[in-house]
Amino acid sequence: MHGRGMGTHGRGSRKKAKKSGHHGGAGMAGTGKRADHKKTLINKLYGNDYFGKQGVTSRGTEKDRRKRINLQTIGLNIDGYVKKGIAKKTKDGFEINLEEYKILGDGDLKIKIIIKAKEASNSAVEKVKKLGGEILLVSSPKIGQTKTGEK
Repeated sequence: MHGRGMGTHGRGSRKKAKKSGHHGGAGMAGTGKRADHKKTLINKLYGNDYFGKQGVTSRGTEKDRRKRINLQTIGLNIDGYVKKGIAKKTKDGFEINLEEYKILGDGDLKIKIIIKAKEASNSAVEKVKKLGGEILLVSSPKIGQTKTGEK
């Protein structure tokens, strides 16, 4: 700080330190509580949910970040999964490895599929079984538990 007790830090008047005129700095600077002059810019870039508070959540609440996929999506993208190596073609259908996903039963499936998944809804299991396929659930050991057979 230049000078003792100075509020200007040796720059002269305070307005000289604000870069582009009186807009309060570059970028998102000056977009605080009373920054009406940047409202239109922010609403264009970030949408109308930028200002204020959205929703009510208690501090202990965590978002559900589990991955989910519908049967219809699997049916539509089966060729892409084969190319990526996630799925392989068998003599009468497909085998898909979706161990990170929960399989949901939305949509229709037209091919026989064997799916390895973390979880599955009842409707998804019924639809897959109806076509002669199956959903194999891969259970991961919970924290503090050991795999079966280990001590």
